[in-house]
Amino acid sequence: MTQAARTRPAPIPDAANEDLPEVGYSPDRPAQDTSGQDLSEDQPSGAGEAPAYDLIELLFFAYRDFVADPDRILAEYGFGRAHHRVLHFVDRHPGLTIAELLDILRITKQSLNRVLKELIEQGYIAQRTGTSDRRHRLLTCTPEGRQLAQRLAGVQGRRVRRALAEAGPALREPASRFLLAMIEPEERAAVSRLIAGGDPTAGTGSRS
Repeated sequence: MTQAARTRPAPIPDAANEDLPEVGYSPDRPAQDTSGQDLSEDQPSGAGEAPAYDLIELLFFAYRDFVADPDRILAEYGFGRAHHRVLHFVDRHPGLTIAELLDILRITKQSLNRVLKELIEQGYIAQRTGTSDRRHRLLTCTPEGRQLAQRLAGVQGRRVRRALAEAGPALREPASRFLLAMIEPEERAAVSRLIAGGDPTAGTGSRS
C-alpha cells in the first residue's frame, strides 16, 4: 500500500456508502421506555398524551448538524457514516473483535464486512488473529486510520464544546443523564462501560 493510495482513496461504489442502522437499533426487538413498557407503534399512548414534538425535532436537527461536520470530511475519502462509526469505535477500543463491533453497531455481518473490507484495503484498519482463539480477528486503526478518526472526532467535539459553552457547563451532567435514559434500560450498563473506556467484553467473556 503506497502513501499515495492512502492519501488519495479511490472512489467506492455508492452501495458501500449506505448509512448503517442507528447504534442501538435492533429490528427484532421493540423499543421500551425506562419502566420496560413496550413502545412499539401498535401500542396505545397515554390518554391525551401528545408526542414531545419539541424534543423529537430538536434531536433530529441536532443530529443532522452533528453528523454534517464529519460528513464533509468523509466525502473527501469517498467514505460514508458507516465507515465513520467503524473507525470511531476501533480507534477508541484497539483490539476490538468483529463480534464486539457487531454488538455495538447492531448491523448485519454482511454490512460490516463490506465496510471493513474497504477500510482494510485502503490502509485505515488492520486486523490480526487472536492469540488464544485464532477464530477471532482483532481490529486496530493504522496510523492513517487513527489520524482520520481523530480528525472526525475533533470536529464533533468542537460542536459539543460550543453547545455546552452556550448552554452552560452545568448542563453537561443532566444532558448525559438524558441521553443515557434514551438508551434501552438493559443496555445502559454496557454502554456506560464502553464510554468510560472499559472492556466491551465485560460480562460476555474474555477477548482472545
